Amino acid sequence: MALTGRAALLAALGSLPVGILEPGWTGLLAVNGTLALACAVDCALAAPVRALGLTRSGDTSVRLGEPAEVHLTLTNPSGRPLRARVRDAWPPSSWLPGTEPAASRHDVVVPPGERRRLTTRLLPTRRGDRRADRVTIRSYGPLGLLARQGTHTVPWTVRVLPPFTSRKHLPSRLARLRELDGRTSVLTRGEGTEFDSLRDYVPGDDTRSIDWRATARQNRVAVRTWRPERDRHILICLDTGRTSAGRVGDAPRLDSAMDAALLLAALATRAGDRVDLLAHDRRIRARVQGRSAADTLPSFVSAMADLEPELVETDSRSLVSTVLRSAPRRSLVVLLTSLDAAPIEEGLLPLLPRLTQRHTVLLASVADPQVAEMTASRGDVDAVYAAAAGTQSRSQRRRTADQLGRYGVHVVDATPDTLAPALADVYLALKAAGRL
Repeated sequence: MALTGRAALLAALGSLPVGILEPGWTGLLAVNGTLALACAVDCALAAPVRALGLTRSGDTSVRLGEPAEVHLTLTNPSGRPLRARVRDAWPPSSWLPGTEPAASRHDVVVPPGERRRLTTRLLPTRRGDRRADRVTIRSYGPLGLLARQGTHTVPWTVRVLPPFTSRKHLPSRLARLRELDGRTSVLTRGEGTEFDSLRDYVPGDDTRSIDWRATARQNRVAVRTWRPERDRHILICLDTGRTSAGRVGDAPRLDSAMDAALLLAALATRAGDRVDLLAHDRRIRARVQGRSAADTLPSFVSAMADLEPELVETDSRSLVSTVLRSAPRRSLVVLLTSLDAAPIEEGLLPLLPRLTQRHTVLLASVADPQVAEMTASRGDVDAVYAAAAGTQSRSQRRRTADQLGRYGVHVVDATPDTLAPALADVYLALKAAGRL
């Protein structure tokens, strides 16, 4: 039961004449007794809360930053009309800060034996599963003095997926891929290492591509055409350890790494390659293996939805061992991790020969754009010190990248906005050169 503001207002107004005209217990009992009787009648006429039927429907998944709608169907089986205030509770990260009261509360009137559908609009601010909490219903009587209140548990889960903001770069990279594959109108032969077909020579063709045996058989000059390698294996490894929790701008480094991984997976599957995913710190956090081309990207997105950085140091030895077990044949191993000197020199560098002698290794790291701003700053003493710190940080990252390069590792060090397209460009370059 819950008293309303109307009942409190009537009690306050009734106390004024009692205090002025008839102070004492008799006046108080007369006013409060009448009000209590009215509240009892109002409560008896209110629709029961426990007997209500509640079901859910609506969206079960949504990308981060996009709205989702969850419908709550309220059925009133009683013979009394339901005048209610409904609170559909969800975790705080299901809405933008400050918008929860307006989005989660609904006023509804349901006649006897009928149903009404309420829509709760979510705008999640974090990835992962958002699970519905309790539904609290306050049923008012016709006088609005007293309300029956009850709680129902109506389970529902909305999975918030990574936003994949780098999708806008996919068309341009696919156009480059088609050019490499020889499916566009170009004067030069398509780059690649796999023989595709023979065609007649046209002015401008590279004379080194002439097939002299075919020319002798056909009595006309024939040239070989090539296409990029296909059906290669790519293993994308996400480092979910301590360094991935560092925030660059408004998001952790892990989110930028996942966005780059999604663009690479979308591009590689279109190129005919097989792509697997591994998320690891001290243990395996997520794994996607052996999926078809059509199912690869949805599986990646679903596996990444629950990933969060772990505040532990990444076990590089365990990571390398897991990679070697996951990729028994030669593959392109893409490590999305930090380029900080200490984790690389103490953890990864001693183990790199085991990887590079069997696989092509590509390391991609998220750089902080604020460091570049610090490096360029001048004007006062604080700005000069900031510029010195930024220059030192960039020099350390370059030295670490040079160390990795001496082991044959390809390094991509880019800001969150440019990491995904830069990683895709390096993949296309390796594919064109036949180094996958």
